[in-house]
Amino acid sequence: MVDKPTGLLSVPGRGEHKRDSVVTRVLALYPTATGSISVHRLDQDTSGLMVLALNPQAHRALSRQFMHRKTGKRYEALLDGEVTDDEGKVELPLIVDWPNRPRQMVCYERGKPAQTLWRVVDRADGRTRVDFRPVTGRTHQLRVHSVTPRDRGGIGAPILGDPLYSDPIRAPRLMLHAAMLAFFEPLTGEWLKFESAAPF
Repeated sequence: MVDKPTGLLSVPGRGEHKRDSVVTRVLALYPTATGSISVHRLDQDTSGLMVLALNPQAHRALSRQFMHRKTGKRYEALLDGEVTDDEGKVELPLIVDWPNRPRQMVCYERGKPAQTLWRVVDRADGRTRVDFRPVTGRTHQLRVHSVTPRDRGGIGAPILGDPLYSDPIRAPRLMLHAAMLAFFEPLTGEWLKFESAAPF
């Protein structure tokens, strides 16, 4: 289990300048790890909890849990705007916006199903702190579901500091943090729950 800082890649990118990542740092600490250790990813701008596998058996067991939605996940975010509803569910299918990659967009014809449960934690100074519980794990799901207007099925307020879907100048970083991650331990089957306080 690691607590990823904002700005760090989950896995290495192309080129030496994008080599630094959670995976390369963990492999440096655990050189005896075998096979693929990346089980899931967080966006580069998102901070918070990630689990990695140090052997193929653990990787298979953890990957199955993510695939079959057996894990528990909670994110914290600050939205740019005061959301009037106290909670809700967003169901908007997503697909990559090819001319504007890596942006994603809502597409009812070809998009993959995406569901997000959300709840307001606090409102202050024109901002809303929310808890997200994503049912699915699509790329940029929370970011697109947040920024999509209410009359189109979204929350209607972008995540503060989002460099792709909002004005990044309004905050020093993307205000999105993976605050809780729970899963079954691959060997013992014990339910493990980890939490991390949002740094904003």
